[in-house]
Amino acid sequence: MAVIKGHGVVVREPGGQPVVEDILVDDPAPGEVRVKIIASGVCHTDLHTLQGNFGNAFPYLLGHEATGIVESVGEGVTRPV
Repeated sequence: MAVIKGHGVVVREPGGQPVVEDILVDDPAPGEVRVKIIASGVCHTDLHTLQGNFGNAFPYLLGHEATGIVESVGEGVTRPV
């Protein structure tokens, strides 16, 4: 299993300071696609997440409006959608 090291903006507690951290990303499992993110925005929804308005399952990796390149696919994936 290959693990790719990358960076992400992580918040660890409600209202906490977002910090750029190293993250590890596993190979895609069956039915999954791994995308190399080229750019990602942090928007108002992420502000609500940071404040704990969507639950308290911290830590959260912020940024969900992204563009990237399909890097690898898991078993059974014939066309990334």
